[in-house]
Parts: sequence; structure tokens; C-alpha cells
Amino acid sequence: MVLPARRQNRKESRPAMSEIEKTIPIEVLRYRPEQDTEPVLQTFQVPFTDDMSVLQGLQYIKDYLDGSLSFRWSCRMAICGSCGMMVNGIPSLSCKTFLSDYYPAGLRIEALAHFPIERDLVIVMDDFIEKLESIKPYIIPKTPRALSEGEYLQTPAERDVYEQFSSCINCMLCYAACPQYGLNSKFVGPGIMALLHRYNMDSRDGGAEQRMELVHSEDGVFNCTAVGYCSEVCPKHVDPGNAVNINKTESAKDYFLRFVMPKGSNSGAAK
Repeated sequence: MVLPARRQNRKESRPAMSEIEKTIPIEVLRYRPEQDTEPVLQTFQVPFTDDMSVLQGLQYIKDYLDGSLSFRWSCRMAICGSCGMMVNGIPSLSCKTFLSDYYPAGLRIEALAHFPIERDLVIVMDDFIEKLESIKPYIIPKTPRALSEGEYLQTPAERDVYEQFSSCINCMLCYAACPQYGLNSKFVGPGIMALLHRYNMDSRDGGAEQRMELVHSEDGVFNCTAVGYCSEVCPKHVDPGNAVNINKTESAKDYFLRFVMPKGSNSGAAK
């Protein structure tokens, strides 16, 4: 098979321990459902240089120490959001976190908190994906539009209203940081609310009224207890906590406007 051959070639180029002066203990949470009844911790001694990320440490383990280790990754540049993990109990992108910061004591790597574990560091993402789909994460035209009418135009000022919230990479670190989501997984959560807010504030979009039904719902924004840790761990400085707070205000405004606005008129979700 091609894959084992490639791994064998990589093993041949494995750096000698003497070539790398430092090693660090990495404790990894393992869960292999075919043999483990519950997650267990396994420690590996990993040689490293100061520019090695936690993700590279995991890749070293998989390539040279235990090929059965499972984890997600893709871009290695803090863009795709795939490699989110708990590093010493803190939700982190493993490609953006460096081994040298934990030397010599070592570090513990676990799957993201508050999600079921599929295998090792791989979580089950179904709940997050369902919530993402529920907010209609795309532009909903205000009126039907023909191709002959050309593209939507937007001023820089109109873009600036939502640009911060468009930087979300769906890494789910904010969900691992959110104590309320840990207690109640039905809560729509901070990251999805930030993305919902991004589309509601887009001058080209006409779907705010539909999305606000989720904001108002039993599982909507008022589940948030304003801890704010979600914004602290966000690697892209999206500030999902602020998006939640803004939509608490919008939800309250909509509630009171229902008593004074004519039935069927558009209310507080207007741009």
C-alpha cells in the first residue's frame, strides 16, 4: 500500500534524538471505541525545536511513535479551524500553539470539551453542523433578483458593520469555552450567533426576520450567562460574546415593538 510505504520513508528520515536537544512529554487523551470503554491518557516523549507547534508534535507522534493516533487538521495556518483541541484545559488551535511554551513541564492534549468524542482527539460535530444550517448562513435576497440586474453593491461603511463577525472559521473553540453550552447543548451557542449576526447586519441580506425566530427561541440568546470566555479564546478576535449581547438587545426590542407595530411589519431586525 502507498500510505505505509510513505510512512516508512518518513521514518527513515526521522531526526536522531541527539540532533534535537530537547524533548517534551505530551499527554494525549486516547479513545479507541473498539478497545476502550472510556477515554484514557497516554504519554509520549517528543523531540522538538522552538518553532514546532502542538500540531507538529501530534504529527510526530503519528508518524514515528503511534500511527493509530487520530486528530483533525488541514491548513496549518489558523485558517481552516480544523485542529481545535484542549491544550492544558484551554480551547486552542493546535497549529497556533507552540510546544516551547510548555517546556519543560509538558502538556496535556484532549478533545474539545462539551462535544462527544468519536475517536482520540476527533469530536462528533453533528450538533454544530445542524445549528449552522439552521441559521441559513448565506445571503437571502430581499427581493427576487435577475442576473441581468448585475451584482450586489455595498459600500465600505456597510461592509464594516459586519466584517468583524465574518472572520469566524467555525473552529468551535468558543463552544468548548462556553459553560452554558456544556450544561445545555440545545443552546444555539456563541459562534453560530456571531455568524447569524454577520448575515443579519449585511445590507444585501433580507433574511433577518427569519433568523430572529431562533434568537427569540427558548434555546436562543437568553441562555447566555455573559461569562465572556468565548471571546477570549477566539483565535480570530470575532468577539462572539458581543454578538450574543447585541442580539439580546435586538430580541428585547422586537418583543416590545410587537405591541406597538402594525401586524406584519418588519421590526427590530432591520439594518
